[in-house]
Amino acid sequence: MRYAGRRTWLLMLSMLVMLLSACTILPTAPVSQVYLLPVPPATNTARAQTVNWSLRVSQPTTSQFLNSSRIAVQPQGQEIAVYQNSRWSDPAPILLRNRLIQEFRADGRIRAVSSDDDSLQADVELSGDLSAFQGVYLTDKSEVLIRFDARLVRISDRRIIATHHFEIRQPISGTKMDEVVQAFGLASDQLAAQVLNWMLQQSLPSS
Repeated sequence: MRYAGRRTWLLMLSMLVMLLSACTILPTAPVSQVYLLPVPPATNTARAQTVNWSLRVSQPTTSQFLNSSRIAVQPQGQEIAVYQNSRWSDPAPILLRNRLIQEFRADGRIRAVSSDDDSLQADVELSGDLSAFQGVYLTDKSEVLIRFDARLVRISDRRIIATHHFEIRQPISGTKMDEVVQAFGLASDQLAAQVLNWMLQQSLPSS
């Protein structure tokens, strides 16, 4: 009985050592680098007269692949992948929505700007479809591509007031991830400025 108990104890000890050894040789998951979408420094440029309508900015709809914090890349042809060990601080639709809101508030001509997270009343809603938010590698160049189909909707009756297709291509200046992220920031800046100018050209209802 004593021998059998000792044998069982040794067997259990041997199995524990094997398990611990196996744990030490398992590959460790790489640590992801988390990036914020760069924004330009604030300026105090005087603006024209403000508009008398309020705006709600909603997250754009997008594909299941782009609706994540992974940083998308199109390495060749129609293949879509992600940059390894790197991700955004938020999913791409939220990044873009927040960048648009930052631009509109910094500009100042639209005095009342909120997001769909706030659930506040507004006169007009900006929404749309985000079909591209990725790095693209071609034979002779690399660039960031953003495609956004914007919609302006009158909230009172959900009537579409205007639509517009935006496509931004921003060259990537190098191969480092910081340079890729910087190109995303510049492309987002261009998009935000173009969307703002387009909205201000529309005849929009006020409350």
